[in-house]
Amino acid sequence: MNLFNRLFKIGQAEAHSAVNQLEDPIKMTEQGLRDLRQDLDKALHALAEVKALAIRSRNDAETERARALDYENKAVLLLQKASRQELEAAEADRLATEALTKKAQHEAHAARAGQEQEKFEASARQLDESVQQLKQTISQWDNELRTLKARVTVSTATKTINQQLAQLDSSGTVALLERMKEKIATEEALAESYGQIAQESKSIDQEIDKALGKGGSAQATTDLQALKAKLGL
Repeated sequence: MNLFNRLFKIGQAEAHSAVNQLEDPIKMTEQGLRDLRQDLDKALHALAEVKALAIRSRNDAETERARALDYENKAVLLLQKASRQELEAAEADRLATEALTKKAQHEAHAARAGQEQEKFEASARQLDESVQQLKQTISQWDNELRTLKARVTVSTATKTINQQLAQLDSSGTVALLERMKEKIATEEALAESYGQIAQESKSIDQEIDKALGKGGSAQATTDLQALKAKLGL
């Protein structure tokens, strides 16, 4: 039973962690941007493919129109040869008819390729609009992400400072500073007190010497008399 409870609590903690991660606005925005960039890559790839199809259809249409014109020119040449009696009229008519049939086939191919070109170009325009919209959205969310990161930085720093200020008294920092100030004031007063005592002791010695006649001038007179006696004066 205890093991089951422990496993349940571990699973519950992981679930809460997952929920917290999902609710992180920065992580959610970053994931959204990654998804948008993947969509943009797919859209750009699709746009390139559709444009390639449009280009191929345009080239096919131009090729088919050129072939149709070539068969028309051939039919004209055949009829001209028949008119100059360089070719039998019946044979010229038959070959010219075949050439015109080929011309019609190529014109049909050109028309179909032209229609496909128009469809592909329309699809390309729609895809290009989607690409531009995705680019604009990505740029917008890039700016949003930078703003979110800046706000998180400011809010985290503010929270840390406020927590430190809120915990300042409880941590005893202010009380410690007050005790240090009190101790320094006590040491300063004690030093001043010793100074006064030393000064008082010095003043008392001077008063005693004065009372005993041990001033500076009396000592000098005594020394003078002693020196004279030594010299026999």
